[in-house]
Amino acid sequence: MTVRKQSNGKWLFEKYLEDGRRVRKTFATKGEALAYENYLEEQTNQKPWLGEKIDRRRLSDLINTWYSLHGQTLKDGEKRLKAMLFADDCIGHPLATDFTAKQFTNYRQKRIDGEIFRTDRIKNVAPRTMNLELTYFKAMFNELIRLGEWQHNNPVERIRPFKTDEQEMAYLIKEQIHELLLSCEQSTATDLTIIVKICLATGARWSEAESLKGAQVKDGKITYINTKGKRNRTIPISTSSLTKFPKRMVAHLLPVTRRSARQSIVQE
Repeated sequence: MTVRKQSNGKWLFEKYLEDGRRVRKTFATKGEALAYENYLEEQTNQKPWLGEKIDRRRLSDLINTWYSLHGQTLKDGEKRLKAMLFADDCIGHPLATDFTAKQFTNYRQKRIDGEIFRTDRIKNVAPRTMNLELTYFKAMFNELIRLGEWQHNNPVERIRPFKTDEQEMAYLIKEQIHELLLSCEQSTATDLTIIVKICLATGARWSEAESLKGAQVKDGKITYINTKGKRNRTIPISTSSLTKFPKRMVAHLLPVTRRSARQSIVQE
């Protein structure tokens, strides 16, 4: 027993520690002796000389961890993954704990100046593009902090995005629409004309129009699902427009990429 009462009425704490040392201490009450025993055990278990384990993960490891735990559930998760891994490569694969706001802002400026670029993209990028990448990194660190995977501060939290002007909306006049449809009809790309008509009639994105299924066209309306905004969107469409669509199921539309569509129109 580590705590016992002595003949003089006081309480003795006596214990041999793991390193062989013996601790003896006298207290006026049993409660004080027990409290000291708990204190000594806490101090022994803490082992402060070992310190906290150093996080040796690289930024790329952190990015892949984020994608595995959260990013893969996002609609643009793969796009974010590629963008952040490219940034990590350009910065030099730093340790996650060494990644700083200055490193990112230097990388951002070089991207805008065209000093570093992705081979599958244009050389110079717009400030809006770099604002997106900044958003990706901020969201990644915030999510890893919430998941308990990152014990430090968000290194890019205080970086401000570039101020950009809102892009002016552009519209096609009737003559331009006529020329566009004429070029589409002369193209060899299957279903190009119908996809363009759907986009013109409903303001749909190209991916929404080319993936449209027959069940989404009903009662003078077209309903787009799995949209970029993650909400279904229903657009009324006139009967005259519906009659211009092919009678066969819209689900049988063949996918036409925007690049192949442009190429086929230019070739014609």
